[in-house]
Amino acid sequence: MNTPIAEIMNTTHKTPGNRLSRQTGTAGASQDSPAPAKEPSESIQSLKKDLDALHHEHARLRQAIYEAAQIQRRLCAPRELVWGDFEIAGEIFPVRHLSGDFFKAMELDSVLGLAVGDIAGKGLSAGIWQAHLMHLVEHCARTYVQPADAVAEVNRELCRDQNEPPITALFFARLDPERNELVYCNAGLPPPLLVRRNRSVERLEEGGPMLGALKDSAYNSGHVRLNPGDMLLAYSDGLTECRNSQDEEFEMERLSAAANAVNGASANQVLFSTLGTILDFADACSPGDDLTLLVVRRREAVLAEHTFCRQQGFFDASPSSDFGSATESGTERKTITSS
Repeated sequence: MNTPIAEIMNTTHKTPGNRLSRQTGTAGASQDSPAPAKEPSESIQSLKKDLDALHHEHARLRQAIYEAAQIQRRLCAPRELVWGDFEIAGEIFPVRHLSGDFFKAMELDSVLGLAVGDIAGKGLSAGIWQAHLMHLVEHCARTYVQPADAVAEVNRELCRDQNEPPITALFFARLDPERNELVYCNAGLPPPLLVRRNRSVERLEEGGPMLGALKDSAYNSGHVRLNPGDMLLAYSDGLTECRNSQDEEFEMERLSAAANAVNGASANQVLFSTLGTILDFADACSPGDDLTLLVVRRREAVLAEHTFCRQQGFFDASPSSDFGSATESGTERKTITSS
């Protein structure tokens, strides 16, 4: 006998539990019930813990990078140096904490070795290569008398490396205090400028191609004499390629003018005045590459006895030949009397 539709609907409405049992059967009863959802407050607390852990890890990473940058500063020491008749001052402004640029002043028996390098790339990868390149340059500088031979050996060693080293530009020179002569080799950096006391400017272009590309590249040495009041500016391309809001580059002509504007000042004054001019030119535009500048100046008058004065950011030092040490900030000032 057929059951009226109204009765079926009435029965279903009255007994929803029975209807659910009939639909799910025994299989539904055997399934695990879903886990209860977390309260909103518990989810927020969990997210807060994860965020705190990320902040802590980020702080540790920043501290590690800062410490690595301080090591780089020490490796590039001394930042300021008086060596006989000559003043040397150098500085690096990295774009990303660690720099692929470097400079170095090193005592090589009776002469002073000077190096400025620019490793391709920026940040951690270039910074990791920096220490290796500096060691390699110093080793070759002590092995070969001619800068061209030393630079060629650095190039061969880089090309021999199986780890695909980065392309590197390098200026290396030997400063002879007996002859007041600079013998140099420029491998791919913008030509260093020799700013004479009479305000004329010469470009030091002898050398060869960048390092790390061709094993058998040839290099030449150039020779110049430094007269009293003359100064050398060796720099990375980050200086001349620094741009302003009109997308203009600073370029070599502005660099020459900036150096000549303080012609006659100390190497340290020339260094910071020139860097200040570059940053003023860039204004609100951040530099796109590391900025490195090394200034070497022959003093016009040398006191028979060196005196030491405390200047802002520098420390007094006694005559020493320890070129490798520096303060934590990398701003130690040394005075060396050449033999």
